[in-house]
Amino acid sequence: MIIDCHGHYTTAPKALEDWRNRQIAGLDDAALKPDPAELGITDEQLRETIENNQLRNMRERGSDITIFSPRASFMAHHIGDFETSSTWATICNGLIHRVTQLFPEHFVGAAMLPQSPGVPPETCIRELERCVREYGFVAINLNPDPSGGHWKEPPLSDRWWYPIYEKMVEYDIPAMIHVSTSCNACFHTTGAHYLNADTTAFMQCLTSNLFKDFPTLRFVIPHGGGAVPYHWGRFRGLAQDMKLPPIEEHLLGNVFFDTCVYHQPGIDLLTSVIPVDNILFASEMIGAVRGIDPQTGHHFDDTRRYVDAAASLSDADRHKVFEANARRVYPRLDALLKARGL
Repeated sequence: MIIDCHGHYTTAPKALEDWRNRQIAGLDDAALKPDPAELGITDEQLRETIENNQLRNMRERGSDITIFSPRASFMAHHIGDFETSSTWATICNGLIHRVTQLFPEHFVGAAMLPQSPGVPPETCIRELERCVREYGFVAINLNPDPSGGHWKEPPLSDRWWYPIYEKMVEYDIPAMIHVSTSCNACFHTTGAHYLNADTTAFMQCLTSNLFKDFPTLRFVIPHGGGAVPYHWGRFRGLAQDMKLPPIEEHLLGNVFFDTCVYHQPGIDLLTSVIPVDNILFASEMIGAVRGIDPQTGHHFDDTRRYVDAAASLSDADRHKVFEANARRVYPRLDALLKARGL
């Protein structure tokens, strides 16, 4: 079985974007504010957007299950206030749940949280609980920068975030550390802000004792960890200079990396530097890069090809990357699959 731990509903019906635009317009003119009940998306529309996009690619490329969450750039936590984010998260998570009900063999949900700049994270707990208890979601996406590229929140190691971590531990779910749209002109959303955030999140964990307080807390850092694998020696050296334990002891029981790296040399680096137990297969499909690589003739985000061709991986290693590690990091997913006899 091949489990993709990183998929977004980037192909949602246009009615969702239209509703969101009306919600944003309503921030300036209350008369324009839409009611969630006005969003009329049928099951047939959902089927069409999934079958002709994500599911078609999964079948063509040979993956079985995707951990599916709302479109990351659409989270846009910097827009409006907590009420804005709460309504938007409820709608987006509801669509993800409907997709998982329509295609239960292929999609499992991960929740978007109703984060808002400067608002305490405990306000997100109600939606987190609802998605786990009512929808059966197996993870959350946690945005370390709700300000959209201006980094106004405390670092992930700060007690500010602890209410979320406590709930994650209670439910035994991981968080993918995933930012949203950048509204800072200095940082391109997918080419800079995402990768900056991946690297920043790792460094925030490295310079803290977060996992002493939460020994079972688990973070998945996407996009191959940003700059982390490339600068592994730098991070090891910094940990040594700061008199911290080796990274393997300090972080790798709690921090994991996905394979959303879009060329063979990148995957070769990731799989030769990061221990195989800390790598989870992912494609981000359909996501940041959708085109065909002229050097290979294949889609950039067809990441299974790179994992299959990674010379440093044995067949047993590939089983870990494709399936076993995801079952371990996402125990609610593992329980769901076992309940199905898988």
